[in-house]
Amino acid sequence: MTPVPDTSLNAARRARDLTELASADAVDLLVVGGGATGAGVALDAAARGLSVVLAERHDLAWGTSRWSSKLVHGGLRYLAHGDVALAYESARERGLLMRRIAPHLVAAMPQVFPALPGRGRAARLTRTGLMAGDLLRAAARTPRRVLPRPRWLNPADAYWHAPTLGDIGGGMLGHDGQLTDDAALVVALARTAAGHGARILTRCAVSALTGDGGTLTDTLTGQSLRLRARAVINATGVWAGDLVPGLALTPSRGTHLVLRDEDFGGLRGGVFVPSPDSDTRYVFALPAEYGRVYVGITDEPAPGPVPDVPEPPEAEITWLLDAIGTALRAPLARSQVVGVFAGLRPLAAGGAGATADLSRRHSVTLSLDGVVTVVGGKLTTYRRMAEDAVDAAVRAARLPAAPCRTATLPLVGAASPYALAVLVAPARLVRRYGTEATRILADGSDAPVADGLPLTRAELEFGMRHEGALDAADLLDRRTRIGLVPADRTQALTVAEEIAAGIPG
Repeated sequence: MTPVPDTSLNAARRARDLTELASADAVDLLVVGGGATGAGVALDAAARGLSVVLAERHDLAWGTSRWSSKLVHGGLRYLAHGDVALAYESARERGLLMRRIAPHLVAAMPQVFPALPGRGRAARLTRTGLMAGDLLRAAARTPRRVLPRPRWLNPADAYWHAPTLGDIGGGMLGHDGQLTDDAALVVALARTAAGHGARILTRCAVSALTGDGGTLTDTLTGQSLRLRARAVINATGVWAGDLVPGLALTPSRGTHLVLRDEDFGGLRGGVFVPSPDSDTRYVFALPAEYGRVYVGITDEPAPGPVPDVPEPPEAEITWLLDAIGTALRAPLARSQVVGVFAGLRPLAAGGAGATADLSRRHSVTLSLDGVVTVVGGKLTTYRRMAEDAVDAAVRAARLPAAPCRTATLPLVGAASPYALAVLVAPARLVRRYGTEATRILADGSDAPVADGLPLTRAELEFGMRHEGALDAADLLDRRTRIGLVPADRTQALTVAEEIAAGIPG
């Protein structure tokens, strides 16, 4: 009988891995960075039969990967810039995620593009773009049962999807992929990699990186070890230049607001509104878990030192409220914003001009001392980025690796839509944990952590025992995302701290 792989990440496994590495020979691959790309690299390489260590100085999904719009999109924006190849790549990767890799985490989201007075050109471009996007869907072999074809909405149908829309002449309805949570995708990637033998080490900083390894420092104990590796991949995103000098990046900041769904009358889909300064860019309001709505997104240059946690400027908050308000019956007030977050995109350096015009293509480079660095790209295309990076490392180090398998490799919790639909578990849990939803119910308490929050003690206990969380912040800010609303975080903090302290490493 084939043994069931151990995908659980926890403090005990982390300590064991560090102890074993202290006396180990060289590993095949050292991956630096625990975001979607780094975790994707670790999974790709481990699934090819390579010995892999992933080192992340903070927590999984600490950086850019947790600050996305939670969209898995088919490249409509890239079509607007004439980049058909990148749009097709995005559409193909979206289809793989929705059908094979993570159908529990990625679902079709209706998108309403309202026809606003005075924005006729934008409406025409939207219709053309959605039709072209449907052709890409077909080329990527994503069935219409997964992503329905676009169609025109009369005003009544548009109001059904988004009750607080203002004076509109109808609109277009499209569909795209939406993640339950971006950080949950990263955790699933890391756990699946662990199931294939990868060592996933959070709170483990890397210094003195070269093509044959680096110094790993456990930031919890201060102990260090020199790890030898036959190949090294730098997947640290906007921090890539800190490890490999000379990399030219142009970080771009994307700001989001968090509001309550009740402020939008109960969204049944996303609302996409032409930006006040462009007919080909949009601001949006997206329904999200816990009765929230995410409003985004800005695209502004972010020069200077890269912070661990970017802070959204007040001017961008105001701009987003005003921009989305152009499509609503009544403006949104600053007091209705219950949370804000921003992420930095690691874009390839360009010349003068707006960061919105820079390519979202990824690049893979090899330094003079043999470090492979992968930067750029989008969350949707993490798998292709990882494949290209591992291919480059295999070639450079002549590693005996099997071909890439990740296009058909399901993540932990994944199952067919039918299998997910018949699970005896709340839909909310199935959308985040997939087949593991029943395990959570069986192993933990379903008592809520605070009044008015659907989060249960069982989910926090699962985060500690199986998802690699090491403290309350990991649980609230990256395993459950309660922390996106500070008031909700405050309510849940005491229970989270109690659980984090009570589950032994």
